[in-house]
Amino acid sequence: MKIPNLTRRDILQWLAPAIVSPALPALAQSGSSRDVPAEPLNLDLKRIESALSGMVDDGRAAGVSVLIWKDNREAYFGSAGYADREGGRRMTRDTIAQIYSMTKPVTGVALMQLWEQGKFGLDDPLYRYLPEFEAIQVYAGKDSAGSPIYRAPTRPISVRDIMRHTAGFAYGAGNTPAHDAFVKADPMALDIDLAEMGKRLAKVPLLFDPGTRWSYSIAVDVQALLVQTLSGQKFADYVRQHVFEPLGMRETAWREPDERLPRLAALYRKSEGKLVRDADANTRRLNFQGNRLTGGGFGLASTLDDYMRLARMLLNRGELDGARILKPSTVKLMATDQLDPRITDRGFLPGKGSVGFGMDFAVRVSQPQKPAESRGAVGEFFWDGAASTLFWVDPANRMAAVFFTQKMPFDGTLHRDIRAAIYGPEFLGPRGD
Repeated sequence: MKIPNLTRRDILQWLAPAIVSPALPALAQSGSSRDVPAEPLNLDLKRIESALSGMVDDGRAAGVSVLIWKDNREAYFGSAGYADREGGRRMTRDTIAQIYSMTKPVTGVALMQLWEQGKFGLDDPLYRYLPEFEAIQVYAGKDSAGSPIYRAPTRPISVRDIMRHTAGFAYGAGNTPAHDAFVKADPMALDIDLAEMGKRLAKVPLLFDPGTRWSYSIAVDVQALLVQTLSGQKFADYVRQHVFEPLGMRETAWREPDERLPRLAALYRKSEGKLVRDADANTRRLNFQGNRLTGGGFGLASTLDDYMRLARMLLNRGELDGARILKPSTVKLMATDQLDPRITDRGFLPGKGSVGFGMDFAVRVSQPQKPAESRGAVGEFFWDGAASTLFWVDPANRMAAVFFTQKMPFDGTLHRDIRAAIYGPEFLGPRGD
């Protein structure tokens, strides 16, 4: 089944785009002064409010909201505009938004729980657990007659590769026969299950040898299949039992109950300089119909408060309100850059700022290098979603933030502006390495 009413750009985008001692940030307890901001971060609430209003007033978004947790308390909630502009329904903190690729960190948390249990090693070959991937091929260009060349990869895909986007998988249409094969196989079809997704994907050639490049891909959906295989539970059931319920995330789901539909935000698309509302049937297809595919890389809907509970758990090094989800060392591992310096081809990742990539998070490794770069602190980790949602965890400032809107195509200017409002436009933060 083809996903209706989506452009290839859309597909690429959503196939894309702590409670600690007050004196020490959560992930920086080595005592290094490089990890600690020279000046305390004081939120300018009027500046944040003005930024939110500006996003709506200038026509970039129909509605926006942000929730900030800092120094072990809620520091700010604000919103502007509409969840449903035509219906006059305001953007509120209980608005349900589709978070698309912000599903990915949830999947990573679930998989790393199984790693803590010794179910797999990060550098194990993927085919040890998912045998269908043992015979996968790599596209290696074309011969003199213009026919595609395929060969065995120089090494197998590892589990670490599927967590840091170095496996070599495609993620939609592109300019090679491997991309064409991906489109033809349609592994993201909503009417198939994760097992069938894996079978289809394993027949699609890789774009490059594992570990040689960073390329955003379907790899997190493979993580979901791995969770399902190793746990013996359906992926959604495992996540609900081991992540959502312990964290009290009661309104985050792939299939939302019908009674929550009136709280679902409309999706708006920029077209000819104006925001145009997507058809309601198209907006509802991921969360308010019975799809078979439970994507690890997309598909969740959530509220600000629910997703903040995930962010607070990560800020608090794996624990929230007495529920231990991950070990502190596991969170630190996930939030540490996993990219070898030799991996210089990093796709769109440099557009996120001075970052590397951990396990299902981008990780800031240097202070902002340019005035136009989004503000942030070294050591923060984050990800976003196709409808321009965003969250980040900033241990150096003991802060987490969740930003919601429902705007396509992905608009990074909204992220730049909300970060500038929170940090201040000149913020550099700790020096890092």
